Amino acid sequence: MKPGSFFVSALLALTTSTFAAHRQGANGFATRSETIAPHAMACTSQPLATQVALDILKQGGTAVDAAIGANATLGLMEPTGNGIGGDLFAIVWDARSQRLHGLNGSGRSPYSLTLDHFRKEKLTKVPSYGPLPVTVPGCVDGWFALHGKFGKLPMKTLLAPAIAYAREGFPVSEVIAADWPGPGSPQAKYPNFKETYFPGGRAMRKGEVFKNPGLANSLEKIANGGRDAFYRGGIARTIAAFMQTNGGFLTGKDFADHTSEWVEPVSTNYRGYDVWELPPNGQGMAVLQMLNILEGYDLRKMGFGSVEYMHVFIEAKKLAFEDRARFYGDPAFAQIPVGQLLSKEYAAARRKLIRLNEAAAAYEPGNPGLGGDTIYLTVADSRGNMVSLIQSNYRGMGSGMTPDGLGFCLQDRGEAFNVVDDKHPNAYAPHKRPFHTIIPGFVTRDGKPWMSFGVMGGDMQPQGHVQVLVNQIDFGMNLQEAGDAPRIYHTGSSEPSGTRMTDGGVSNLENGFSEKTLAGLRDLGHKLGKTSTAAFGGYQAIRWDGSNHVYFGATESRKDGLSAGY
Repeated sequence: MKPGSFFVSALLALTTSTFAAHRQGANGFATRSETIAPHAMACTSQPLATQVALDILKQGGTAVDAAIGANATLGLMEPTGNGIGGDLFAIVWDARSQRLHGLNGSGRSPYSLTLDHFRKEKLTKVPSYGPLPVTVPGCVDGWFALHGKFGKLPMKTLLAPAIAYAREGFPVSEVIAADWPGPGSPQAKYPNFKETYFPGGRAMRKGEVFKNPGLANSLEKIANGGRDAFYRGGIARTIAAFMQTNGGFLTGKDFADHTSEWVEPVSTNYRGYDVWELPPNGQGMAVLQMLNILEGYDLRKMGFGSVEYMHVFIEAKKLAFEDRARFYGDPAFAQIPVGQLLSKEYAAARRKLIRLNEAAAAYEPGNPGLGGDTIYLTVADSRGNMVSLIQSNYRGMGSGMTPDGLGFCLQDRGEAFNVVDDKHPNAYAPHKRPFHTIIPGFVTRDGKPWMSFGVMGGDMQPQGHVQVLVNQIDFGMNLQEAGDAPRIYHTGSSEPSGTRMTDGGVSNLENGFSEKTLAGLRDLGHKLGKTSTAAFGGYQAIRWDGSNHVYFGATESRKDGLSAGY
């Protein structure tokens, strides 16, 4: 050994060991660095979409411009979760007015489909696939509503990258290839689905180049003709004719009458942080209800991954989801007791039902005093604007209904309607928005933006929102670490479609929790399970550091994503 080599080796080993310990994190799981940039940031679940967003930002586009461009690209590159056949929700921080704006871009059920049809067919739930769960796609109108209020660059510029990738092709990424349904999937039996998504007669594989000329043509029509090209022009006529031919109910009137709605976000204060969600017909209020219940416990003292913390989290989720199943729906059709459900007094009363030494098999909904696969992205620009945007087809690629030549599948969001109880807030009715799972999140502190975030993934979304917030606020994790931490996904709570939980459900735990913790949860009566990595959601977030005037970005390690800035 050369003189000094032992010292160098020892120093290298010490440095590597220290670095590895840092990377592992104080809580024992692997993590990586946050992305930090001085001017702008984009975080999406697909690296090419993130680059599209950055290109638009560098051309002088706003955060909303970049989000639209990225969303259009994701609709092509991640058809397993989103597209222009689906719906959209967004929360926008406007730097000029120093306030938040909420957009509900969800579509409504067909005028011509009534509850009597389900009863005549003796259906106790809306089918998952086919014509019956299809509602009007709200995505495109959502883009134009956002663009009209907060956009700067022409829509042709924003959609150009997605159009080019659709014509020229792009390599399918690993997670999307794994999620691509096969020829035997439920959607594959419907017209045009195989022709659109199985160009070689099978599912796409990682690294293979996928082209979608039909979608390129549709996006080009939208870029040139505006939102009316989709809702009043040839695209709407093609969809209406296709649905009529194939047992569906959407008509031209359903499209012509569609509108997005600007709504006021709702919030609760959690330990000095104002957490914002959108009101029903989405499930964002469940996040706020869970936080209000958890605020009564010293989670920091309990510690991340402890039996005590995980127990009260699971029980708070059960309580909030019982209310979700009973009270959430389209406020145009039902009185939703938003203020009462979000009150601290109501949370305190609900908290008293939790037994610290035993898991509950079931909870009843409260008495507040009446009088599902997705993509999430977030973008921040150099002007201080931030957007939290989420968009989905619902079940992966949606209903399977793929209109002739358009290059996209229609969503199956109507599956969430309740067709058993006609008095339920989420009971099926014509021209009504169904209960929605997709929720964008935002956090402000002292009236200033703090974080734009989301966690995609059906009923995992409220649970994911709460966990990444608690990880940062209570357990002191950074933006990336909070998303990399192992998660809890409780299933089996009551659903707005009518199913009730009676057996306590199952707590699916990601790898990373100790055997001692698992044993402790079982002792309290929790049923523990395992599920796929995809079920634990997909997280992206941007945090504004007002002291250093920089953005921090994080993206989901369970997805193909990329956070990048300049």
